[in-house]
Amino acid sequence: MNRINIICLGVKDMRRSLHFYRDLLGFKTDVTDDNPDVVFFNTPGTKFELYPLELLAQDISNDMPPKIANGFAGITLAYNVTEKQEVDMIIERARKAGAKIIKEPQPVFWGGYHAYFMDLDGYYWEVAYGPNFRYDQDGHLLL
Repeated sequence: MNRINIICLGVKDMRRSLHFYRDLLGFKTDVTDDNPDVVFFNTPGTKFELYPLELLAQDISNDMPPKIANGFAGITLAYNVTEKQEVDMIIERARKAGAKIIKEPQPVFWGGYHAYFMDLDGYYWEVAYGPNFRYDQDGHLLL
């Protein structure tokens, strides 16, 4: 087992979350409905999905409470960029979209430049540039 095919976020309000990710942040999808049952975004490599929180909890177990942890739950999502100034641009776009900026863009100890924002449901995203990050022709980060 050595891949992640889909990252699914359970969201409290599909319409609001879809608008945030598709219309304001620019994630690509074929979904044109504003309140679909599920949405998959056409991201390079690992796919990104939004699914109603209550239904996702039920899908895991009928005894699972539909709750997103308050505070930091020990996981972040990352959006890596190819140019340092893209970090500032993405953070401003997230701010205008209604995200809470947790950490303003700044240099980081490993030589890169990054920032963090929290989406509408409390999920944390890092936006990062690394001078040694390399990407293939499809935009996949090479490690």
